[in-house]
Amino acid sequence: MSIKEMRQALGLTQLAFSEKFEIPKRTIEDWEAGRRNPPRYVLNLLACVVKKELSR
Repeated sequence: MSIKEMRQALGLTQLAFSEKFEIPKRTIEDWEAGRRNPPRYVLNLLACVVKKELSR
């Protein structure tokens, strides 16, 4: 699952997602635009949190 897919699944804007997970908005923008790639561990951690949020 990509960062954008996780963010959209939670129904959050880039700003809200960045604030919720304390990741700079610019970093979220860069990840979603493909200018940079998030580290694998970040993707794995966020995926776990998103799955928990969605199962509530």
